[in-house]
Amino acid sequence: MVIGGGIAGTAAALAVAKAGFDVSVYEAHPASGADIGAFLTLADNGMRALAQIDAADAVAGRGFPLTAMAVLDHTGAEITSVPLGGHDDPLTNYRCMRRAELADVLRAEAVRRGIPIRQGARLASLTEDEHGVTLRFTDGSTATGDIAIGADGLDSTTRSLIDPGPPRYAGQHVWYGYSTAAQPPTTPERITMIRGCASAFGYCVSPFGETFWFARTSAAEPLSADEITTATPDQLLPLLSNDTTPAYDIVAATGDRLMVTNASDLAPGIRWHTEATVLIGDAAHAASPATGQGASMALEDAVVLAKALRDSGGTIEALRCYDELRRPRVERNIEVSAAATAGRPRDQGPHPSRVDDELAGVLDWQSRIHS
Repeated sequence: MVIGGGIAGTAAALAVAKAGFDVSVYEAHPASGADIGAFLTLADNGMRALAQIDAADAVAGRGFPLTAMAVLDHTGAEITSVPLGGHDDPLTNYRCMRRAELADVLRAEAVRRGIPIRQGARLASLTEDEHGVTLRFTDGSTATGDIAIGADGLDSTTRSLIDPGPPRYAGQHVWYGYSTAAQPPTTPERITMIRGCASAFGYCVSPFGETFWFARTSAAEPLSADEITTATPDQLLPLLSNDTTPAYDIVAATGDRLMVTNASDLAPGIRWHTEATVLIGDAAHAASPATGQGASMALEDAVVLAKALRDSGGTIEALRCYDELRRPRVERNIEVSAAATAGRPRDQGPHPSRVDDELAGVLDWQSRIHS
């Protein structure tokens, strides 16, 4: 039973079903939901994970590829330019898309493969006994199965029943916006990152001329719910005014197609599983968005958990194996992202997006998994 029908949850359902198990998804919202405004970049590692569950082709048909990244300073001078992804295989290219687009593709794949998705099933509590796990929903209904997979995001109800530590404010406000009026300097399939005086800014332009942009700005206090719902581009512009980069004009050309949220993460070391309930994705290891790895890490989780369930001798062994294999990698992502958010230089270890031989082997569906 998968709790949560977003990116992590539907990917987990696809992976667990491919591993040979019956699976159902329980989603709290009564409908699939509209695009709330945020977009993401799926990195090489995320696309490789999707390939293991036969979903990379479907996802590659949405959004647009990113094959290079340029980094500018606050004057607009280029600091560096680097390639992105594995150019030997188009399916390992970075993809930029709205979060809702990725969720929709994965949900459609789950439906096509006959995986039941129940909308409007908001978890209230769960209990475990010798027969498995029973989920109780706020409408009074229940569901019973062998394993519960908590994929219900940063504010996870499942996590609150296992390890009630709350998310931490990470010290930044994060803005996302879209504009068809902005005309920034651009190269096809390139994302431009700007190290501004008072913000970290990034933008790319779709093949249809739509500018996708984000900004991360440091702030001592998180935004209130009212400040989040009433945010306008004018509030961000003063933080961009001292930079001679395209950022100011991009934001100034943005209308009401924007959102702002508080960057949050989870402290490393929280409990991820009991004997029959396990957390994945942001429910287990949410990081601030500086590394852009949230969705890709969740997709890796789905593959590794499914393989552990397939290859281990029982549920307890499988969940322990999943924990041992995933925790060092995702908690490094939390640390690297937190350092970037705070403006601290990271250590010289590999970036979390890097696909080395060890990660490739763990993700490879044809290989057996072991801790």
